[in-house]
Amino acid sequence: MLKKTLFLLFITFSNLAFAQNVDSITLVNAKWHKQRVAPKTKLITYHFDQKNLFLANQNISYVEVKNKGNSPVFEISASPKELKTTPTFGKENAAFAAINGTFFDVKNGGSVDFVKVNGQVINSTKLEKNNSRARHQKAALVIENGKLALKKWDNTSNWEENLTEKNVMLSGPLLIFNQLDEALDTSAFNRLRHPRSAIGIKPNGKIILLTVDGRQENSAGVSLFELTKVMRWLGCTSAINLDGGGSTTLWVSKAPENGIVNYPSDNKKWDHEGARKVANVILLKKKQ
Repeated sequence: MLKKTLFLLFITFSNLAFAQNVDSITLVNAKWHKQRVAPKTKLITYHFDQKNLFLANQNISYVEVKNKGNSPVFEISASPKELKTTPTFGKENAAFAAINGTFFDVKNGGSVDFVKVNGQVINSTKLEKNNSRARHQKAALVIENGKLALKKWDNTSNWEENLTEKNVMLSGPLLIFNQLDEALDTSAFNRLRHPRSAIGIKPNGKIILLTVDGRQENSAGVSLFELTKVMRWLGCTSAINLDGGGSTTLWVSKAPENGIVNYPSDNKKWDHEGARKVANVILLKKKQ
């Protein structure tokens, strides 16, 4: 009986390992569509439409930025209360690309996570009822002189207020940090498939702003465990999850359909019209 159980466990784990290997090969070997949209910047997309990534259809879009020379600069744009679509934020700030930012109060507006822009605090962290931090308040993307980096909560209560960078946005959870996968619990938020948004950093300094569409037959969406794998297979050694779900929007000014590259799910249609209004975004602007 013990031998039979061990054999079945071996077969199960072997099948899982095989499936993961197939998925990684499928993603890496896909004939990604690549388009230059600015200096040192490409828009890269692919629709896995044969239920061939995590046994489902998946639509992945990302902007990849080289971090050298005349590369674009990163900025944060945020509104204390008013909600706007990601394209609106992008156009108002003369950006050429934007991705939705961190979590926010859908009813009352404003981020529920700490956001600072050009040294000014736009929103403070709204802790849980027991004064504990939500999973998306334990990491941050920071921008100084147009350069983006990721940081991890140091377990102090006023961590974000002590960050010295002039531009800070809390979000999360971290998926990968300094080459190590971060531990994720098995809560529904992490485990279930949804549209997702993320930012990743590669060892060569390249940065990607990525969306995975979801809640559609054409794209199932991914769990955070699957999102971690996607970011890892794309070469990221650090990566952070942003607000996802209906907020997931990637905008590039040169793209058709009002610049919306992915298929936002808020209108429950497979088109580019369902962008949700959000409280903040990460922008890419040409270096002056």
